[in-house]
Amino acid sequence: MSRFTELRELLGTSEVDFSKFYEKGNRTAGTRLRKQLHALRARVQDIRKEIQEIKTMAKLGTRAR
Repeated sequence: MSRFTELRELLGTSEVDFSKFYEKGNRTAGTRLRKQLHALRARVQDIRKEIQEIKTMAKLGTRAR
């Protein structure tokens, strides 16, 4: 469940900048938000790869990690 917690924390850190950008029109907050969302996207991609590796290993009859 730690992977889910990581995603939740990354998304939670974006909440303030999300509000500043969309509700107050703060352009700098938009830049920070894009950076945070990019980090979130990269982490999600890592998790997707890990899931595929685990599925592949299970299919081969071995256990990953």
